[in-house]
Amino acid sequence: MLVRRYEGVAFRTALFIAGDAAEAQDAAQSGFIKAYYALARFRRGAPFRPWLLKIVANEARNQRRAAGRRAGLELRLAEDRPRDDAAPSPEAAVLGREPLDEIVATLNGMADQDREVIALRYFLELSEAEMAAALGCAPGTVKSRLSRALGRLRQRLGEPARAAGAGDV
Repeated sequence: MLVRRYEGVAFRTALFIAGDAAEAQDAAQSGFIKAYYALARFRRGAPFRPWLLKIVANEARNQRRAAGRRAGLELRLAEDRPRDDAAPSPEAAVLGREPLDEIVATLNGMADQDREVIALRYFLELSEAEMAAALGCAPGTVKSRLSRALGRLRQRLGEPARAAGAGDV
């Protein structure tokens, strides 16, 4: 039941990091196997999704390092859940103005840490708390990493720098 429920998001997480569909599939599968063997260490009451995604992300990073290459990023935006009708955030509006191909190319050229934090938030739609659990850091660290990564993305896309203000991450 857990595999069926989380296989899509696990694959997408691995794909953002590994950059190759076959490697992502392997990393997701390995992540599920490792999570199964680590279930005894899972804290009851803690959210399962970020815990699993952290394991999958680590597997994907390990496979990518072992491969010794930097593959292109494939983005799969098809979600298995509907989007809400809320107004987009300022960051989402910035991302929405750019053609997807340009964003993908720009993200491919960014540091792994920047690409990962942007993918977790905007493509996998994880909350800050889920991101913190998946990245193994404090929520404040997630906010600062995301803010800096978005600044670098804006800079690379030719967006003018904005002063930090209300509503900014």
